[in-house]
Amino acid sequence: MPMRQECKNFESRTYAGGETVRKCNLDLAPDAPWRCPENCHAYERRLADVNWAVGSLITPPTPPEPPGLDDGTAAAVLDEAEEFLNQVGQQVMADIRRGIPPLPDEGKGLRRFFKRRGNS
Repeated sequence: MPMRQECKNFESRTYAGGETVRKCNLDLAPDAPWRCPENCHAYERRLADVNWAVGSLITPPTPPEPPGLDDGTAAAVLDEAEEFLNQVGQQVMADIRRGIPPLPDEGKGLRRFFKRRGNS
């Protein structure tokens, strides 16, 4: 079954670089962005459609299905990528707990807005 864009748990987000993310917010679609589970227990029709305006806010078309979607190899690749990202996240958290300082931002970012003024 293709992704159900009318489901309240479906989300599509397009970034400034043109990349589009299509996903199930509950992470119940292992073959996202191409397919939803056939009889998804969390499917609920959206009452108010967020794509009501005609123009660039319309959800872009679904990308073509890659080879290997039916035999499970695409899901295996996505699972492997998720496992890798979870490991990296655990390593970052371990670094934070050990007190390894993050890289200096050299005055960039939000810190420039929160400088102390006065006694300088």
